[in-house]
Amino acid sequence: MRFGERIRDIERSERLDPVVAKFKKAAGLIPSGKVRDLLHGVPLGHPLHPIAVQVPLGSWLSAVVLDMLPGDHRRSAHTLVNVGILASLPAAVSGLADWSQQHERQQRVGVVHAEANTVALLLFGASSLYRGRGRHGVGRALALAGMGVAALGGSLGGHIAYYRAGGANSADHHIDLFPQGWQDVGPLDGFPDGEPAAAEVGEVPVVVVREGVAVRALLGTCTHMGAPLAEGELVDGCVRCPWHGSEFRLDDGSVARGPATAGAEHLECRVDGGRVQVRLRGEVAKGRAS
Repeated sequence: MRFGERIRDIERSERLDPVVAKFKKAAGLIPSGKVRDLLHGVPLGHPLHPIAVQVPLGSWLSAVVLDMLPGDHRRSAHTLVNVGILASLPAAVSGLADWSQQHERQQRVGVVHAEANTVALLLFGASSLYRGRGRHGVGRALALAGMGVAALGGSLGGHIAYYRAGGANSADHHIDLFPQGWQDVGPLDGFPDGEPAAAEVGEVPVVVVREGVAVRALLGTCTHMGAPLAEGELVDGCVRCPWHGSEFRLDDGSVARGPATAGAEHLECRVDGGRVQVRLRGEVAKGRAS
């Protein structure tokens, strides 16, 4: 059985649920608003956590490599170990923020991922202590063990990110399915005034908001976890996702509030003969592969 399939056993393990509950309590301590959005990576337009983990992992891997090279690199390696330890805290907090807005199967793997990374942190912490006492041989051995555990934790994180698409744009494929040109989505008076309504263009869901005779529309799938935006609500010129509360501005599809980091694709709208028509913005449509 492949390693990825073994991880799916973790997804089904109900024994992890008490641990998940404790992690949720910890995640609840993260302030909402701009702090949480920053930890999600909203200002970046993509998740912060995959970037943040590069600093501790890169520092620790560099320390292990220096330990293996000829010559005296003890001071540099010790410094890199300490840099990784310090950088692990913001990386962990950003991961916790993302984890708190994921599904059960991802959260179960996530707690094992976090536990593995905690063991790695403890091993590197012990490595730093032994190095500080002049026992560099023990420090090198502990760092090598910590790197192995960190690699295991990283594999679990990769499963969440790639196999289960945690943090990926869950709506990007709809752009490629959307037909070229103007598409009819229904009569103007068929859409309620002042609230999100569902429409479809072929296989692609669309959320339409009518305000009098003005119409705005976005692709109808939340980029965070794929929720139907038409089941959400209208809040200050934004559509709020019904699952995790992400908010997308109707004027341009940009993210006003996370956990989503990728914007919802904005559609051009017009009313022709009492019928609402939408199309992809020209630069997106032209950028698709033929």
